[in-house]
Amino acid sequence: MTSPAAPEQHPIIRVRGLVNRFGKQVVHEGLDLDVFPNEIFGIVGGSGTGKSVLLRSILGLQVPAAGSVELYGKDIHRMSRAQRVEMTKHYGVTFQHGALISSLSVAENIQLPLREYMNLSDAALDELAELNLRLVGLPVDAGDKFPSQLSGGMIKRAALARSLVLEPKLLFLDEPTSGLDPISAAAFDTLLLYLRSHLHLTVVMITHDLDTLFRTCNRVGVIVDKRMITDTLPGLLKNDQPWIHDYFHGPRARSAQGTQHG
Repeated sequence: MTSPAAPEQHPIIRVRGLVNRFGKQVVHEGLDLDVFPNEIFGIVGGSGTGKSVLLRSILGLQVPAAGSVELYGKDIHRMSRAQRVEMTKHYGVTFQHGALISSLSVAENIQLPLREYMNLSDAALDELAELNLRLVGLPVDAGDKFPSQLSGGMIKRAALARSLVLEPKLLFLDEPTSGLDPISAAAFDTLLLYLRSHLHLTVVMITHDLDTLFRTCNRVGVIVDKRMITDTLPGLLKNDQPWIHDYFHGPRARSAQGTQHG
C-alpha cells in the first residue's frame, strides 16, 4: 500500500452534502467526499448503499436532490452541455463487465472515444489502438478479436485500454477485478499501480475485493448510514463502527492484509 495523499493538495473531486433519493428511499444524506491527485481511492459499502449511484452522481449521470459535485473545481451539475462534453475528455471510465460492444473488434472498441472526439486518420487510429493494447499488457493481435473471444481478464484490460485512449488523468473503475481468478486479479492490481505511477493517474475505484483494497488503495471511503467515512486502511482497521469492523476484521480481511506489503 502506498502513502496517503498530502493533505495540502486541492482535491480533484469534491462532493459536499450529497443527497440522493428515489421516491421515499433515501440513498445518500449529506455525503461528503474528497479525492486528491495521484491517489487510488477505494469506495466500499454494503448492498444498497448507493456506490454506483455515487459514481453516477460524480459523472453527472445522476442529478442529486441536494449537494454539490465538483471536478477540477467546477460543479458538474451546473455545467452547460458543451462544458460537460469537454469535461468527459478528462476522465476515463470502466464498467463492471467491461461494456465492450460485442459487434466491434477490440481495436474498434478502443478507438470509439477517438472517433467521437478527434478527427484522425485510420492509420493514426490503428496506431493508437495498438499503443494502448501494449500499455495494458495485451498482445497486439488481440485488437483483431471480438470481445466474445477474450478471457475475463483480457476484457477488463481491453476496457481499461479504451478508458485511457484519450490520455485522461482521472480514472473511474467499477468493480475492476470482479469475476477474475486471484492470479488475474493480482495482475490487474499490479497493472493499475504501474499505470498510476507512470501516467500520474488519479483513480476512483468501487470494489468488493479486499485484496485489491489492501494492494492498491491510498485511502478508502466507506458508505455507512447514508454518508461516507474516509480514512487510510490502518485508520479503518481501528474504526469501531459495526459494519466497518465486521468488513475489515473478517477472515478474508485478515488474509488480505498480508497483501499490502506484497
